[in-house]
Amino acid sequence: MPGTVTMYSTTWCGYCRRLKGQMDREGIAYNEINIEHDPASAEFVEKANGGNQTVPTLLVVADSGTESVMTNPSLAQVKQALGAA
Repeated sequence: MPGTVTMYSTTWCGYCRRLKGQMDREGIAYNEINIEHDPASAEFVEKANGGNQTVPTLLVVADSGTESVMTNPSLAQVKQALGAA
C-alpha cells in the first residue's frame, strides 16, 4: 500500500481497535502512537480536533506527498487518502 499512516490512539478506544483490525486485514501498514504516553502527540490530536483528544486521529501521507488528517475515518476514507481507492 502506498504512503504512510500514523494512527494516534489510546489503549481503551474501541474505534481505534476496529480501524486497526480493518487496516491489518487490508494490509495497510501504520505506525501507532498512544497519546496517553506521548504529550507531543496529544497536542497534535488536540490541535487537529478543536482542543479535543479525539481518537483515532490519523495522519496519512500519500506517495504524492499529500497529507490528510482524519478523525475516526472509515477504511474507505483511509484508502482514498492513500490514493488506493
